[in-house]
Amino acid sequence: MTDADLPLWAAFTVVALAVAGSGLSLIGTIGLFQLRTFYERVHAPTLGATLGMALVLIASVVYFTLTERRLMPREILIGLFLTVTTPVTLILLVRAALFRDRTEGDANVPAQEQPSKKAALLGGP
Repeated sequence: MTDADLPLWAAFTVVALAVAGSGLSLIGTIGLFQLRTFYERVHAPTLGATLGMALVLIASVVYFTLTERRLMPREILIGLFLTVTTPVTLILLVRAALFRDRTEGDANVPAQEQPSKKAALLGGP
């Protein structure tokens, strides 16, 4: 199957998914530049990148599955890797910034909460 043999419904689906995914990634990028504090900035690109990446990868799976006439697991593996690593990176960055800001005594950062006795007995936070 060549590119010209791609069914019209599939071409529209691939284009719609790719444009929607890149649009969400663009919104996340704009949020990165428009928001003021680090804690506000960190959410916009993470959410935009995760959903945008998922839509672009779905478009890629649809396109290559139809053109190659077999399932393409490469994109699924890329999606799993990015879906797992993006939130973990977000958590590590925010915790490092929170530690730094609390150590420096920044007044805009909430104080660290002390765990309650009940939560400590149950093993929770």
